[in-house]
Amino acid sequence: MKKSPDFPYLLLFLGPALILVGIFVYAAIAWNIYVSFTNWKGLMPSYEFTGIIQYKQLIKDPVFWTSIKNNLILILLFVPGAILVGLLLAILLDRKVRFEETFRTIYALPFALSFVVTATLWAWMYSPSDGVLNTLFEKLHLDFLKSAWITDPKIAIYCVILALIWQFSGYTMIIYLAGIRSIPIDHYEAAMVDGANSWQLYRYIVIPQLLKPTLSAFVVLMVFSLKAFDFIWILSRGGPGTSTYILAVQMYVETFAKTKFAYGAAIATVLLLMALVVVLPYLYWTYRGDKK
Repeated sequence: MKKSPDFPYLLLFLGPALILVGIFVYAAIAWNIYVSFTNWKGLMPSYEFTGIIQYKQLIKDPVFWTSIKNNLILILLFVPGAILVGLLLAILLDRKVRFEETFRTIYALPFALSFVVTATLWAWMYSPSDGVLNTLFEKLHLDFLKSAWITDPKIAIYCVILALIWQFSGYTMIIYLAGIRSIPIDHYEAAMVDGANSWQLYRYIVIPQLLKPTLSAFVVLMVFSLKAFDFIWILSRGGPGTSTYILAVQMYVETFAKTKFAYGAAIATVLLLMALVVVLPYLYWTYRGDKK
């Protein structure tokens, strides 16, 4: 195969980036996997190979299974919730409402904010003593709706999910609105000639053509639900107890609070494998689509 005359220039510009990615991404991943097979515990590094001891300990760790359960709850509720709310908002904005730009900005604003800022905001809203929600219910004489919110271990993870849906629904709205606006106008005209009403228009024409935006939003939300560390850490510190622990939170606590570096590396490796299960099929599907 004959090399392109621009190959030396491409190598010149891409080479440094490839080297940096190789060192700080792939080499770091390989180093983390190796550490998970050692007995490194404490601040002094130890690279003595001990096999799969850390992974055996994971299987016996009830906190690990609590983190897995919370990750699954996050995936099953947060991902479809953010997708459905975003789709609904996109459809409403597509109806040519007045002040569309203003509403679009309002809906998209939460996603533009830092997770630290929004988590702090929701922590204030969820405060059992003087939080916005309980204060509002008290003013409206709806005291039966008052709750301990994020401090109640039974509902804490669901409070986290509600806050995340609020933050990410603007992102999915933008994805879906772009997808809807990219549908050729003649598809709408043909459906209206056949007598389709608004519901049938979206049900049979619009939504079936939103597969690519749905998959894109699905992958982003899935990956975030696996690694939503900063938001949960600011909002609840993983508590009460371990009620809002996910794998990313447990990895941080085991690695940096308890200095169990090998154990934390094992959790990180499991998290990496879960992310690959989500990302690789999407990349394969995208690659096949580009070839066709």
